[in-house]
Amino acid sequence: MAMPLRQTVRVGTYLMQQKLLKRRDKFPLIVELEPLFACNLACEGCGKIQHPAGVLKQRMPVAQAVGAVLESGAPMVSIAGGEPLMHPQIDEIVRQLVERRKYVFLCTNALLLRKKMDKFKPSPYFTFAVHIDGLRERHDESVAKEGTFDEAVAAIREAKRRGFRVTTNSTFFNTDTPQTVIDVLDYLNDELKVDEMMISPAYAYEKAPDQEHFLGVEQTRELFRKAFAGGNRKRWRLNHSPLFLDFLEGKADFECTPWGIPNYSLFGWQRPCYLMADGYVPTYRELVEKTDWSKYGRGKDPRCENCMAHCGYEPTAVLATMGSLQQSLRAITETVSSSRGH
Repeated sequence: MAMPLRQTVRVGTYLMQQKLLKRRDKFPLIVELEPLFACNLACEGCGKIQHPAGVLKQRMPVAQAVGAVLESGAPMVSIAGGEPLMHPQIDEIVRQLVERRKYVFLCTNALLLRKKMDKFKPSPYFTFAVHIDGLRERHDESVAKEGTFDEAVAAIREAKRRGFRVTTNSTFFNTDTPQTVIDVLDYLNDELKVDEMMISPAYAYEKAPDQEHFLGVEQTRELFRKAFAGGNRKRWRLNHSPLFLDFLEGKADFECTPWGIPNYSLFGWQRPCYLMADGYVPTYRELVEKTDWSKYGRGKDPRCENCMAHCGYEPTAVLATMGSLQQSLRAITETVSSSRGH
């Protein structure tokens, strides 16, 4: 992946320990931590804020959030929600995880970022991950609030000025074209100069208000195949393994690895992944050992048929990379090349 070399080595060592030394076949690559569901936006493609008002008022205690991550053993944490900057102790959650040398990605729409930035300190273990789903008009339309794009851009610039590591996360729908993908990634890569960018085709949340604009498998492959053409894929600082990018444009196909990026929220560990809610369990061990993983994936569950989201397929691609010397060298080469280019 196009992450910093030190982080790549750390994660690679962790994977080797799990597979070769501990001989585990199921373990987390990164935990998706949701310490709240409340948000200050109402995006049409999101199903998180559809919870009852009583649930939206809840905030996960710091000890519970940190404890869940430590229980899983994962080297990386993506803190999402909802909007995590609305959590009154989000800085303490981050501080304690960084103190334990976990790589923390704080996902945010950035509306509160400039106001809350003083609560955080730059660290090689900490990254602001800002959601940008298009250029100004397209992004503001997708989040249903005018001015959001400009505020996010201003916050990114300020965070970079203060020495924070900043990445972006962009979700694409069937209303996107190869050119809209190119336009936003060019802007983030060349103009804003964010450290890395993550991309994903939208997944059809069952509770999302908009159910008409999610991509199918063939639509996804055509969209990214055309967007990646002409050297764009190599030029952009994409925070994905080469094999996952191959998967997006149809050059490779994988089975889903839903246990690779497990979700922990106010309800507990979510089965089978953060996109589908088939019940919750209190411990990661129970999630892994008591979930019937054979029920999920294309050809097994109709909800999985059009999913190509990174939460299920990036772990598969990472494990496939680790199992191939050729792919491992390819990933290392691209990581070094990306670092030099930046």
